[in-house]
This record gives sequence, C-alpha cells and structure tokens, in this order.
Amino acid sequence: MSSMTEPPKQSFRLSQLIYDTRYRSMTIQVIAAILIALGFAWLLNNTIQNLEALGKDFRFGFLNNQAGYDINQRLIDYNSQSTHLRAAIVGMLNTLLVAVLGCITATILGVFAGVLRLSKNWVVSNLMAIYVEGFRNVPLLLWIILIFAVMTESMPQPRDFRGDEPVASMALGDSVAVTNRGIYIPRLGFENSLGASGAEHQAAVDAAVADGTEVPPPPSSWADWLVLAGVLGASIFAARVVTKRADVTQQATGIRPTTWYIRLGLIVIPTAIALFALGATIVQPYLKGFNFTEGVHLRNSLIALWFALSLYTGAFIAEIVRAGIMAVSKGQSEAAFALGMRPNWTMNLIILPQAMRVIIPPLISQYLNLTKNSSLAIAVGYMDVRATLGGITINQTGRELEGMLLMALFYLVLSLLISGAMNVYNASTKLEER
Repeated sequence: MSSMTEPPKQSFRLSQLIYDTRYRSMTIQVIAAILIALGFAWLLNNTIQNLEALGKDFRFGFLNNQAGYDINQRLIDYNSQSTHLRAAIVGMLNTLLVAVLGCITATILGVFAGVLRLSKNWVVSNLMAIYVEGFRNVPLLLWIILIFAVMTESMPQPRDFRGDEPVASMALGDSVAVTNRGIYIPRLGFENSLGASGAEHQAAVDAAVADGTEVPPPPSSWADWLVLAGVLGASIFAARVVTKRADVTQQATGIRPTTWYIRLGLIVIPTAIALFALGATIVQPYLKGFNFTEGVHLRNSLIALWFALSLYTGAFIAEIVRAGIMAVSKGQSEAAFALGMRPNWTMNLIILPQAMRVIIPPLISQYLNLTKNSSLAIAVGYMDVRATLGGITINQTGRELEGMLLMALFYLVLSLLISGAMNVYNASTKLEER
C-alpha cells in the first residue's frame, strides 16, 4: 500500500512581484501610486517655498474682508460693503443661472434641430444643416460678442418709449420692454410674503397711503419661492405615484386607467392654492425717469451669454440627436406605421425613447462643456464666478492660488453633480434584462 504526499509549497520570493502574473499588476499600481504621491508632495512643497519667498502664506481669511465692488446682475442681496465670500456666492449663483438656462434651451434647440435634420423636406433639412454647421464651426466667443453687439447697438433706448407718439413700444400687452440696456419682463410679487421684506412692504404701503404717495409693488423673497418649489415638487411626486399605479394596473389587467385629469389636478390645484395664500400678483415693468423700473431686468450680458451658449451647444446636441435617431433600426418605425401610428407619434413614443440610450452619454459631455464655457462671460461683463472670485477678488487681495483653487473646486463639484444626475437618468433608461 503506497501513500501519496502533497508536493511542498513554494515560499514567497520577491522576484514574484515582477515575474508572477498574480502579483505584477498590483506591484505596478503600488509603484505608480507612490510616484504620484511623491509628485504631489514635491509640487506642494515647492509651492509653499515659493510663497514663503514672496512673503505670502496660504489661508482663506481674505474671504471675510470687504469686497468693495458692485455686481450688476445678482440673484441675492449684495452691495459693495459685502464680503468677498458673498461676492463669490453671487458669482456662483450667476454661473448656475446661465448654466441651467443654457442647458434647458440648448436641449430644446438640439432636439428640434436634430429631428428636423432628418426631415424629408429639402428646405427644412438644409436650413437645419446651415444652422448646425454655422454655429459649430465659429468660435463661441465670437457669437457671444456678436449677440451682445446686436443687443446694444440695434435695440431702442428707454427714452424711445416715452411721449405721445413713442418710437418704440412694449410687447405682449405692454409687459415686456426690449431695450439696448436689456430686456425687462414681469415678475411675481407676493402680498403676503414670508420673508422680512413682507413686513417692510406693509410698513411702506401704510406710509404711502398716509402720505398720499405711490404705493410700492409687492416684494418677493427666497422663502416664498422655496414654499412654491416645495409644493410643486410634492405635487409632481404625487402625480408620478398615480402614474406608477396606472402602470401596475395596466400590466395586471391590460387596461390603462385614465389618470391625466388626476395628475393635472394634483399639480395645478396645490400650486394655485399656494399662490393664492401668498397673494401672488404680476408686477410689470414701467418707465420711470430715464429707465424702466420693477419687473425683472435681463441685462445684455446675460442675454448674449445665454443665447450664444444655447445656440452653440444646441448645434452639437442636434448632431447627437440625429445620430441617436439613426441608430434605431428602421424596422421600429416601419412596424409603427404598419400599426397605423402617425409620424409624430412614432417619433415621440417609439424612436426617441430608444434613441435616448445613445443620446444621453455624449449629451452629458455637452452639458459639462456648456457649464465650463460660461466662464467666457467676462468678455461681455457678466459677473459670474470667473469675474468675481477668479477676477476682481484675486486682483484686490493678491490671493491667486487660493482664488484659483476655490474656483476650480466649484467647477469640479458642479461638473460632478451634473454628470452624476445625468448618469442616474441614464441608468433609468437602460434595458432591463429578464
């Protein structure tokens, strides 16, 4: 009877870190990580030594100093006595404003132009081709300056709206004024404002009534808009719950219940109640003195940047949409036509939902490009984060490194949030395997 013995186990040798495939990849990664860490350490040490040689230190206390400069376009209260930190926040909000407006408008233009580029109408398809090629092949900065020049030079002055026979007139029932200083549009005011301005407005109204002077228009505060946003968000969530229940019923019975009026009521009724409770009213702009007052003033710098970013990015999105639609098999549309579906229904219900799986990944890159391209706002004087924190604040305080790092961190966080949100939506459109 023979006994079998196991072969002796080989001991670990250092040469295995290089020649053994089980350890080689890990060895390379560890060495690369060490080299990168040493590079960052050298760069940081070199920066600190250079700052010490210049008599500077690395700190962010300058953010609490008085800014001393004005910002023309702002979403929150700000004056020259505010701190550099508040000026930076105003610039960040301005960047967010133009980024959100640009992404929404560019998406609408891009989808519209991308679909029309595939039209069988020769005139329509070629007009869209001219738009796409024209905006894609001209630098964005030129479009920003061109639109700004058109708004500034060709639009009427505020004084042209004055007199018995004015040269210019307001549009949309005397509610919108397009001038060489910008566009004035109506705003929402709240008689029962929840902010501190509500009590101040009531005191101003009482004083105006007692003195027989003009009654000031109702104000609006962030608290009012937060309440409206909360009510609208809850209403949309409730409407989505109703839609999901309808989907479950359809899968179980094959019959989809009619829920559009329920969803419409869930959105409209609570929002109307909130507006009524806040005493919402429309405050229209009007000519007073040498300029328009009240309403919302959209300056030429904001309009030029917004329109240029939208038109420029929309041209790229149009090509993405066109490619996504062409990636869908023609058999899908042929089957829809065989069932008697109209072309617009086929596009909205069959083709575009499938094309979104191809469209969304490159669309994320265009959103990121639009957000970062908004830094060109400095060319027309729009006070975004590049002009405030990365411009005037750095020039006044001499804190170039700190300012640039903060600005880079802002763009990094904003880009990650945009890509994260779009990736979540992209994951929801993927095919689910069964």
